[in-house]
Amino acid sequence: MLLPKKVQHRKWQKGRKRQKGVATRTNRVVFGEFGIKSEEHGWISSRQIEAARRVLTHFLKRNGKVWIRIFPDRPVTKKGNEVPMGGGKGSPDHYVAVVKPGTVIFEIAGMEESVAKEAIKLTGYKLSVLTKFVKKI
Repeated sequence: MLLPKKVQHRKWQKGRKRQKGVATRTNRVVFGEFGIKSEEHGWISSRQIEAARRVLTHFLKRNGKVWIRIFPDRPVTKKGNEVPMGGGKGSPDHYVAVVKPGTVIFEIAGMEESVAKEAIKLTGYKLSVLTKFVKKI
């Protein structure tokens, strides 16, 4: 699973899950030929990223190359079960990547478009946001 080696702040404030706007930075396929793009706001956990990566590499059978374009750097805290009210914020439980509409999540190269479409479709099932298949322009 992906997680940061070092963080500036151990616990973050929650913020808003439904933000405004679309992705302006990672919104194009840059490294590969095909990609999977988010269509909605959301958090993608490091477990989901790893599950999607495993589906992609299994489907490609070591042919082609895979790039992961997002990184889970946002800590999510959780308090233990049956902990009474008060007592402060819980400890960091897992890490998530914040995704806006238009963010390219994975890129792949080295295969035909039909094979890539099927691989991306299977990968999308493992993610918690709606996704679509995109090609390099």
